[in-house]
Amino acid sequence: MLQNLTGWHAIVILAVVVLVFGAAKLPALAKSVGQSVRILKKEVAEPGAHEPAADERRADGRAAGEEAPAPVALAADAPSPPHPPLPERAAS
Repeated sequence: MLQNLTGWHAIVILAVVVLVFGAAKLPALAKSVGQSVRILKKEVAEPGAHEPAADERRADGRAAGEEAPAPVALAADAPSPPHPPLPERAAS
């Protein structure tokens, strides 16, 4: 698919990018793309570096030393607020 692209195609694509983003924003765009590529390469090179080993995990899936999450109250457990009295209708 990309084998048929020539130098002219690259120049046209670059011109469209300059028109869309503006010349002032291109350096910032290139910098952010470069940072993203570096982060991606680092993460691919070090798979699982941020995850504890399988033998360090507990049966419930938490890592050793990790605290259990706080319990969450369900709506059914919470008492409902009192309802205001209904207004009385005038007799017709």
